[in-house]
Amino acid sequence: MNVEPAWLEWEERVLVTVDQDAFRIQQPRRTLDGRLVVDGWFARDYLEGAHEPGHWSEIIGAGDALHAALAALPERLVHPLPVARTDPWAVADRIAWEEEPLPPNGAAGDRALRELIAARRPIRLPAHVVHGDLTGNVLFAGGLVPAIIDFSPYRRPPAYAIGVIVADAVVWHGADLDLLNAEAWRPSFGQCVVRALIFRHLTALVLPARLPTGAAADRYASLRKAAIRLS
Repeated sequence: MNVEPAWLEWEERVLVTVDQDAFRIQQPRRTLDGRLVVDGWFARDYLEGAHEPGHWSEIIGAGDALHAALAALPERLVHPLPVARTDPWAVADRIAWEEEPLPPNGAAGDRALRELIAARRPIRLPAHVVHGDLTGNVLFAGGLVPAIIDFSPYRRPPAYAIGVIVADAVVWHGADLDLLNAEAWRPSFGQCVVRALIFRHLTALVLPARLPTGAAADRYASLRKAAIRLS
């Protein structure tokens, strides 16, 4: 994926100042001549560890620690964000948050997406920089705090980033709906999960990637209904 150098400059500036007591975080690396992007390629640190599906509470805990550390940074350091991203994930995120309209007939014939769009309600939660793709990007290694890789920044409520983890865990990894209930203490969490599901659904349509089928589709339907009820 092509990355604007401005985003890597911002990421480098922000992440080097983050308090990493509770986690390790991957940072951009420059070439010997000081560049962050060469022929469309960029590099980040190698961090020891492996993804461990099923360790959802630990992944969520690492996300909470990262978001608290990011929220503690001076506003002048973090904002303004660089130029608007145009990748499919960024577009899908903006649509999920009603900052960009659905493409014409974007939900036509897609019952699940129409159901989620109709379920959106206003959310009044403070937003700051979060990692919007934590599910497979928290690594564990014995004796080390969790490693967080592939930083995907969005300016959203932290509960939305946790909602993406819950959505991915239930739909794609077979986690029980108890995971949703365990995080339901978060304000407006049902609405955050609704938006997380819209985000993932739209991304699959834009790329195009794959929408859930078989047992994953059944889990998607169950989570969709549960999130709407919670909201």
